Order: sequence, then C-alpha cells, then structure tokens
Amino acid sequence: METYTSTNPADYDILIRRYDNGANYASYCPQLAHMIKGTAHEEVENAMKEHVLNHIVSLQEKKD
Repeated sequence: METYTSTNPADYDILIRRYDNGANYASYCPQLAHMIKGTAHEEVENAMKEHVLNHIVSLQEKKD
C-alpha cells in the first residue's frame, strides 16, 4: 500500500463509528489505513486529527 502524501489536512477523511451498544467509539482514516478506539466520540476524533497532523509533519520533514 502506498503512503498518502497530501499535506492538506482536508484531504484526509475521518470516519467515526459507535459500537458495543454505544459504549465505545472507533475512528478510521482510510487514506492512512489507521484506526483508533476509545470510549468517547471527541476522544477518537481528536486522536485521529492529531495522527493525521503528525503524518503531515512527517511528510514535510522528509521533504527538507
């Protein structure tokens, strides 16, 4: 699988799903094929946003 190379955060989708009768949440970014699980919607959403931003920083560092 190729690494997604966009440096625009808006190019990354963040999908959030509730499971276990609403007790847990999971966020998934298809472009990075990465999933984060937690117990609150905001928790998994913010964690995934941070993961995407860290990925972008890593791409920018490789360009330097």
